[in-house]
Amino acid sequence: MTDREAIHTIGLLKPIPIHAFNPGPYTGDGNWTWLIRGRVTTLIDAGTGEPRHLEAVEQALQSAALSQVIVTHGHTDHASGVTALAARFPGVRFLKMPWPERDVRWPAPWEPLDDGSVVSAGDDTLTAIHTPGHAPDHVCLWHAESRTMFCGDLAQKGSTIYIPPNLQGDLQAYLASLERVLALRPVQLLPAHGPVIDDPDRLLRGYIEHRREREEQILELLRSGESSPDAMVVRMYRGLKDTLVPMARESVLAHLLKLEHEGRARRAGASAPGAAAPEADTTSEEQAWHIIDP
Repeated sequence: MTDREAIHTIGLLKPIPIHAFNPGPYTGDGNWTWLIRGRVTTLIDAGTGEPRHLEAVEQALQSAALSQVIVTHGHTDHASGVTALAARFPGVRFLKMPWPERDVRWPAPWEPLDDGSVVSAGDDTLTAIHTPGHAPDHVCLWHAESRTMFCGDLAQKGSTIYIPPNLQGDLQAYLASLERVLALRPVQLLPAHGPVIDDPDRLLRGYIEHRREREEQILELLRSGESSPDAMVVRMYRGLKDTLVPMARESVLAHLLKLEHEGRARRAGASAPGAAAPEADTTSEEQAWHIIDP
């Protein structure tokens, strides 16, 4: 039995994984969306509108009506398919936590989710858990009875999670989200990328340790006088493919911004030790960073 087949034996929701057919540099093999059939038939995440995804959703519905689509966050690979889904399945509802400047890119009659919102799904309910960091509007969907979580882009087996400051990613918030999910003690995470995660505690704690190690690397580089994020990428990610360098730079910047927020590093132009430079663009130009010694 594969990881994705195994989920059918756990819990009351019996989610059906449906591939979104959108492979790419940022999505890997592509996204998984999740269909929960029942009184309120629910699709978790919208994909990108690929015709093969729409066909797969329709086949999995088995002539049932699709009631609603819950989007975990507003990144393109999760949200942009709402237009195609609305055209294919008239009358469907679309729910997500608001990210106003992003949501306007995907014209849909969005209904807001809040932290703690309880939403009918299939013949049961899910609770929205706000887990910002990868994106400011990111939510996971928690089924308490089976201790199963639809985790969106919070976690991915075999990989770390991209925290993009240029899209309001926030490493400090992400680490807090990991701790929040750990406190719920899930037994299974159903992610948007990669296989089902059947040992969440080990994976999430591994993420926290990995980020701690990366932070120590960056602090050591700052102590040695290195001030350039681009140079840090070269020294930290040896042999990295050119196509992945922008992602690595965003990851380094996410750590630097966390250190700045904590008063442990500063950018050139900051008004005081530990204070952020007003309206500084952290992604489009090279900036000099410096450690703040205790």
